[in-house]
Amino acid sequence: VQPGAPGQSGRVLSPAEQSQLPAPPKHTAADTQFMQRMIAHHVQALDMTALVADRSVSKDVSLIAKRIETSQRDEIAQMQQWLTDRGEQLPGPHEHHAEHDATMPGMLTPEQLAQLVKARGEQFDRLFLDFMIRHHEGALTMVQQLYAAGGGLEPASDRFAREVDADQGIEIRSMRELQARLAG
Repeated sequence: VQPGAPGQSGRVLSPAEQSQLPAPPKHTAADTQFMQRMIAHHVQALDMTALVADRSVSKDVSLIAKRIETSQRDEIAQMQQWLTDRGEQLPGPHEHHAEHDATMPGMLTPEQLAQLVKARGEQFDRLFLDFMIRHHEGALTMVQQLYAAGGGLEPASDRFAREVDADQGIEIRSMRELQARLAG
């Protein structure tokens, strides 16, 4: 179906007309780099959520951590499949440990991660939310960088980037609301 001009109906294209349409855009190096880096970014978020069960005293922090864990595990699988389907290299298991701030916005430094590991109780909950909000804001920056670098034209990479942008934005708002309740 081809949409009509404003105020006009759409119409079904014939097979001959469909064959004349341009192919959808191919993925770019920016798309590949985004997916590879976002996998590493998500892995660190999973490292952070893994700490919640033994350290948090807030049911709400535990719930949001579970949501983040579930969504980011699923997204890692999607990104790995995207890379595999396009013959691109999957990132290694420890690539998220190198030069955090220089390569990926929002990544915790080893010192910050150690600080989170040591924290317990309410201190952990506050620190977890602070760091996870910063981490998610970094993901939003990575989406902006994808588009600024000319990526996101391929329909699948664009759809994924938009989903990351929306999901992380929603989670940031939820975490900020939770911060306010915990401070209150």
